[in-house]
Amino acid sequence: MLYYITGGERSGKSKYAQDLALELSDTPIYLATSRIWDQNHQERVNNHIADRDHRWTTKEEEKELSKVIEDGDVVVIDCVTLWLTNYFVDTKNDLEKSLLLAKEEFNKLILLKATIIIISNEIGMGVHATTAIGRKFTELQGWINQHIAKHADNAVFMVSGIPVQIKNNT
Repeated sequence: MLYYITGGERSGKSKYAQDLALELSDTPIYLATSRIWDQNHQERVNNHIADRDHRWTTKEEEKELSKVIEDGDVVVIDCVTLWLTNYFVDTKNDLEKSLLLAKEEFNKLILLKATIIIISNEIGMGVHATTAIGRKFTELQGWINQHIAKHADNAVFMVSGIPVQIKNNT
């Protein structure tokens, strides 16, 4: 089962995904995809950790997400944007190569016998990126979001903390 949660920054995606995971399992897994880029980012990570109680197991993996998920797991993957950033930086901002690598890894995820709740961002709905690299990344994010949503069983768009169902094949 694949749940796709998307929306803008601070729209309530993580809380919604975590609440859903706890409805589905007493022992969910939180799979963090982020590299720590600076002190502000570390503080955001620390806040996310503090939001989760003893029922959660935290795993960290920057790119090869399928390697740390086991059959039967209920996993919140947070988030696609940071996961894509890792590919984009490692390929020296090569949009096509990053998209190919991310799709290959995502396609491994959907073959797993696990419940996956994947969080993403709709960065293309915000301010137009002022740099060429920013615009390339926005395109990358949009294309992978489309790929994930196409394969999702259930998709929710978060708006101001309110979940709006956009796809339900369950």
